[in-house]
Amino acid sequence: MRKLVWVVAALALAGCGEGKSVDAQKPKPAVVTAPAAVGPQWDLEVRGETPQAVSDLSGWLIEHAFVASVIKDASGKTRILLGPFNSKADAEARQADVNAALVKAKKQNIETLVIERTAAQ
Repeated sequence: MRKLVWVVAALALAGCGEGKSVDAQKPKPAVVTAPAAVGPQWDLEVRGETPQAVSDLSGWLIEHAFVASVIKDASGKTRILLGPFNSKADAEARQADVNAALVKAKKQNIETLVIERTAAQ
């Protein structure tokens, strides 16, 4: 009886790897390609009246589902940008959304400008 159990166990274990190739192909890593910038891209710049309000303004934008980037340009000026957008029309549509949210929140002295993205940004 014991021999029968051992034989069955040996046969069961021998068949465990069946159907699986030992030389199984490893998954190939995905090839990452950079998006091709066909034409000019646009950003929406949001400016507050006081420069120290940058963190408050960028925080407010994020709270209201506007993903903003805070950057320093070559002159050392801190800027809040939304984008990039593939067309000026897309940037202007987002500008209308931001302006409507600013009016609704009764935020004053904040302007939004649609600007063309330069290579340095």
